[in-house]
Amino acid sequence: MRKEVAMMVRQPVVAGQFYEGRSEELRAQVKGYIDPKAKKVGVIGLLAPHAGFMFSGQVAGAVYSRIKFPAIFVILGPNHTGRGRPWAIMTEGAWRTPLGNVEIDSDLASKIVTGAKYLQEDDAAHSEEHSIEVQLPFLQYFGKEFKFVPICLSHADLETCQDIGQAIAGSIKGKSVVIIASSDLTHYEPQEQANRKDKAALDAVLTIDPEGLLRKVRELDISMCGAVPAAVMLVAAKALGAKDAELIKYMTSGDVIGDFRQVVGYGGVIIR
Repeated sequence: MRKEVAMMVRQPVVAGQFYEGRSEELRAQVKGYIDPKAKKVGVIGLLAPHAGFMFSGQVAGAVYSRIKFPAIFVILGPNHTGRGRPWAIMTEGAWRTPLGNVEIDSDLASKIVTGAKYLQEDDAAHSEEHSIEVQLPFLQYFGKEFKFVPICLSHADLETCQDIGQAIAGSIKGKSVVIIASSDLTHYEPQEQANRKDKAALDAVLTIDPEGLLRKVRELDISMCGAVPAAVMLVAAKALGAKDAELIKYMTSGDVIGDFRQVVGYGGVIIR
């Protein structure tokens, strides 16, 4: 008789910090950011923030309120910790939040890593990273079955972004999949300066221009932590025929707490 191998489950690392740590409280927290009357549309990709829900929850909730739910999400996040491989994908297991477990789509993840020259299978890069984790409670809130593929990305040039983006596009073509790029925008600059820099970055996202986004981030010294995930998402979206993008919501931490001296920017965009 064949022995079943237990599925590896990644435990949450920012539950009780970035978001509520118990299921009932977390569900109520997310509910406060969701607009049940928002018109839902089919999307190829989206940009969503990953700060503590107190700060970025309004933007994340506005974005997730607008999308038609797919069967699978590919979630791209930056590597804040420096752990593990620079371009790391998990292909097996599940991730836990207080709302339950979400299983990795192993078949799709394996196709993506096979098609990408620069991606490597690596759990260590994901073990302490919050940028992908904080997206899951918003997706779980809707109570629909889905799987996902987590990809954690460090600094990269355009060639690397194109390689990974094309591998994602080639693997998901014809499937019900949404690509999420997890990113905050300008970090710890005065509100007016952050607004100006964030507009430049968001304009590139809205024109579905991955090369332009990386160039603007470099030229204007924009401290957008998820520029690489966003660029990869844009490459994939273009390859999948994206034609239109819409800014759903933009705000800063200053808009939440009233201190505009050193803010962090948050933008939510959907791409169709």
